[in-house]
Amino acid sequence: MTDKPLDAARRAAMANAIRALSMDAVEKAKSGHPGLPMGAADIATALFSGALKFDAADPAWPDRDRFVLSAGHGSMLLYALLHLTGVAGVTLDELKNFRQLGSKTPGHPEYGHTPGVETTTGPLGQGLATAVGMALAERMLAAEFGDVVDHRTYVLASDGDLMEGVSQEAIAIAGHLRLSKLIVLFDDNGISIDGPISVADSVDQMKRFEATGWSATRVDGHDQAAILAAIEAAKASDRPSLIACKTVIGYGAPTRAGKAKAHGEPLGAEEIAGARKALGWDHAPFEIPAAVAADWRAAGSRGAAARAAWEKRLAALPADRRAELERRVRGDLPAGLAAAVEAAKAKLIAEAPEMATRKSGEAAVATLAAVVPELVTGSADLTGSNNTKVAATPAIAPGDFAGRYVHWGIREHGMAAALNGMALHGGFIPSGATFLVFTDYCRPSIRLAALMGQRVVHVMTHDSIGLGEDGPTHQPVEHLAALRAIPNLLVLRPCDAVETLECWQIALENRAGPSVLALTRQNLPALRRAASTGNLSARGAYEISPADGVAEVSLFATGSEVALAVAAQKLLKDKGVAARVVSVPSFELFRAGDAAYRAATIGAARVKIGVEAAIRMGWDEIIGSDGGFVGMSGFGASAPAKQLFAHFGVTAQAVADRAAAMLGRA
Repeated sequence: MTDKPLDAARRAAMANAIRALSMDAVEKAKSGHPGLPMGAADIATALFSGALKFDAADPAWPDRDRFVLSAGHGSMLLYALLHLTGVAGVTLDELKNFRQLGSKTPGHPEYGHTPGVETTTGPLGQGLATAVGMALAERMLAAEFGDVVDHRTYVLASDGDLMEGVSQEAIAIAGHLRLSKLIVLFDDNGISIDGPISVADSVDQMKRFEATGWSATRVDGHDQAAILAAIEAAKASDRPSLIACKTVIGYGAPTRAGKAKAHGEPLGAEEIAGARKALGWDHAPFEIPAAVAADWRAAGSRGAAARAAWEKRLAALPADRRAELERRVRGDLPAGLAAAVEAAKAKLIAEAPEMATRKSGEAAVATLAAVVPELVTGSADLTGSNNTKVAATPAIAPGDFAGRYVHWGIREHGMAAALNGMALHGGFIPSGATFLVFTDYCRPSIRLAALMGQRVVHVMTHDSIGLGEDGPTHQPVEHLAALRAIPNLLVLRPCDAVETLECWQIALENRAGPSVLALTRQNLPALRRAASTGNLSARGAYEISPADGVAEVSLFATGSEVALAVAAQKLLKDKGVAARVVSVPSFELFRAGDAAYRAATIGAARVKIGVEAAIRMGWDEIIGSDGGFVGMSGFGASAPAKQLFAHFGVTAQAVADRAAAMLGRA
């Protein structure tokens, strides 16, 4: 039976299997969203059985098509698909444990937790924006390696996804770059939690997408033949494509179909019984008839031949090119990285340049890009300020993906989400840049990178009141604390050129999560003047300037304020007070280190003071609740940087005075 072409009846039965499993799982959990899986089941069936290049036997093979369920609340749609197609680990028991502790079927799809899930979704708009990065990575990798990289990215998006602001940034990026292998299937059911979409929105999505450079078409979302025809047309387009699929939310539910009541709660036994009758699904809960199961398993193995053909193309590559591609897909760093860093560090120590750490970052990128070909940099319209573009990273352009630098435009949130997609795709270490204050604009994407454990590097310059005249709107004071509050995010604030290079190395080697490099606008002196072996910044904190004698005072500082602490150390010495200075480039690395090293680095000095041109929050774990702090307690102001540091009392003299007062020698 399964070797015959699928007719409409068999396709309808396959879609009803998704609907039934989704109804049953949500009902058993007494929690979840049945409306989208029931409404979008025909879209998913058409895609997985007739268009998607996907092999359930190896759901992570590199040249597969990506499928992103941006409307992550409809997670049972994806779990049903993965189970029905035969992905190992997504068992019927896992569906029965939907939304339960420890199951492979959490409330929203989680990358790395459930086999076959391409990205964590749920916060609306994130999946669509992440998919833009996946599609961009595919084109860029293909520009390097040819036809061994040739796949598409499909997104199932909801009305809610398209109302989120990040979606506009994402579709504008995709349209401008002409990412023609990106296809968005819009579950156009016209319903949100508050009721009909018309209560809050009147956007013509077709015109909106067309205005940003997409092709757009509308089909009946319950006509699988029409959906497949639209997908085939989209494959031939030279632009990204939107296929608006008009659907009925909760399709088949006798009293809730087409209503907000179908969205986010179990249907109930009576409604489910009515839906089974309306759909002609005369089977017990979680029961899939053999013929339907066989059709789904056949759909799951459709990509086996394509995978075998790809493996032959891969084997035919020259050995060095094949090894390079495989290395990059694995995420391994090139062997020459450590040596390049050490050579550049020795040069910096010898030359002792006085420069802003954003300029130090530019020098670091120049060193690293030459030996790490997978490093992609970019900026949200601040190329000349962030200093992340160097000669080795030429820019890509619409339809031309042979570069390694991305002009993201003024789209910080879309940039950060797309960086996640590039990292998830594989083959690249993506880095984006803007001002530190604008981490507010992209925090949801940074958080998701941390949740997914993705290696993404965020270069955030203009990191304090030191940016000067642009004033409090652009001066981050609470942002370091807010970023440090995100689990699994490394926040790195270097004090000079040597630490900046070391922090870049740390970020590249951090395969377990994202990193933020907070860099200055203003020039800083060279503080690391002695040769050292290894990466001192990787300890999180280290003594950068020892005391002359037994220390009475320990000064802890980050970034530009390390220089202030060193200057304060000299002022205290003139008063007969021995002080030591500890540079703390990363709270997270210091916290994760050896307990004995932490204790020794914090030391036993009677007075401990933290120095940072930001708020105190987070510092007490180092200096103690009774420690002193010299920093900010409110917003900044508009003035030249030196005036601002003096005005807010973030000076070497203020640090020395605070230490003297705490010693009782004021």
